[in-house]
Amino acid sequence: MTGRIRIGVVGGGLAGITVAIALVKHPHVDVQVYESAPQFSERGAGIGLSPLTLEALNDIIPSATELLKTRAGAVEADAARLVIGSGSEAGTVVLDVGAAAGLTLNRPPLLQALLSLLPDGMLHAGKRTKSVEQTASGVTVTFEDGTDAHFDAVIGADGIFSSVRNHVVGEEPEKYAASPAGWWDCRCLVPFEKARSTLGDESFKVDRQYAWLGEGAAMLHGLVEDRTMVQCIIAVIDRDLSADRKRQVTRQVLEDNLPASWYEGPIAKGMVELTVLQLILSQENPAGYALWEHKYTPTYANTRVCIVGDAAHATTPWQGAGAGLAIEDAFILGYLVSNISATDEIEAAFRTFDVLRRPRCQRIIDAGRKTGHLFCGQDEAARFNAGKLGEALGQMFAAVSDLNLESHKKEALETMRAYLGH
Repeated sequence: MTGRIRIGVVGGGLAGITVAIALVKHPHVDVQVYESAPQFSERGAGIGLSPLTLEALNDIIPSATELLKTRAGAVEADAARLVIGSGSEAGTVVLDVGAAAGLTLNRPPLLQALLSLLPDGMLHAGKRTKSVEQTASGVTVTFEDGTDAHFDAVIGADGIFSSVRNHVVGEEPEKYAASPAGWWDCRCLVPFEKARSTLGDESFKVDRQYAWLGEGAAMLHGLVEDRTMVQCIIAVIDRDLSADRKRQVTRQVLEDNLPASWYEGPIAKGMVELTVLQLILSQENPAGYALWEHKYTPTYANTRVCIVGDAAHATTPWQGAGAGLAIEDAFILGYLVSNISATDEIEAAFRTFDVLRRPRCQRIIDAGRKTGHLFCGQDEAARFNAGKLGEALGQMFAAVSDLNLESHKKEALETMRAYLGH
C-alpha cells in the first residue's frame, strides 16, 4: 500500500458503492467500504436512470447500461408521462418528460450488480460509525464495535441521517439536519399482469413511468425487473409535518388522505386496491414513510472528509433525481482523485467537489419541492390547468438534465488546479 492514497467510504448503498467503483480503478488509490447493516443491501423505491445519469455511469463503468439490463433487470423506458389524475380534467396528459433510452429498475438488484464489480476484501459489513476524527496524519473512523480504521481521506455516503455529515458541517449540526418535506408515501411491487388487469392496458402500451397529478396527492407506477413487476407509489400531503417518519397504512388511511375528486378519475381506485393488497401481503405491519430533505447544507467538505449522495443532499423523489445526483457525485469525485497523486492534494479535490456540486444539488432539491407542490395541486397559479402545469413542470425537470458532463469535468480540473496553485 506504500505510496497509495487510502480512502475510507462510510456507507455501502448506491452512493457509496458507485463512489468506490469510481475510485478503485485508479492504481494509486486504496479503497475500503464500511456498511453499518449486517449485509450490503438496498430498500426503497425503484428508480429511473436518465440518459444523463447513464452517461455518467457509463463513464465510471464501461458498458454499464448493458450490465444493468443483464444483471439488474433494467427496463429501457420511453419518456415519463405526467397525467392529471383527479377532478374534472382527469385523464388529460400534461407533459412527457425526458427522452427514450432511460432505464427503470429496482434498487436491490441495482446494488447487487454494482457490488459484483468490487472485491469482497474491500467490503466490510456490520461496521456502524461512532465518530470521525481528523488529525495532521489523516482521518480516523471509530466504529461502535470498538474497532477503528485510519485513512488519508474519508467519504461519507451513509444516508440521510449521516453521522459523517455531522462531522463535515461542524458545530450545531442539528441546524442542517434533514427535516420533513411535506409529504408521505407508500410503495409496493405488483406482478405485471395483476397491475395491467387492474389499471388497464392503456397504461402499459409503452414501457414508461406514469405520474398521476391530483388534489392533495399523486400516484406513480413504472415497470421494473425485466417487465415482470410494476412499482406502485401513492404519495399524499403530510399536513401534520410529523417528526415520525413511519406510519401505518390501511385502506382507510389512504381513503382518508385522498380527496373524493380522485375517485372520479381513472386511476385512484385501482391504485389503492393494488397498493393496500400488496402491502398487506408483503409486510406484517404495512407502513408508509414521510419524505424528508436537506433544505440547506453549508458545505459538503471539511478538509479531508466529504459527503456524497443522500448524506449531502437528500431530496424528495418527485423528479426521480436522487440516484442520478449520487452517480454524478461519484463521476466527479473519481475524476478529481484521478488527477491527484499525493495526500496533501486531497483537501483541494474535496474543496473543488463542494464548490461544483453543492449549487447544482441545492437547485435540484428546491426544484423537487416545487415539483411536489405542482403534482399535488399546491401551486395556486397552475392548479390543474394542463397548459400551466406543463410549462411549470417543464422548467422544473429541465434543471435536472441541464448539465454537460465534459464541461463539468473541465471546470472541476481548472478549479482544483487553481486551489493547488498550478
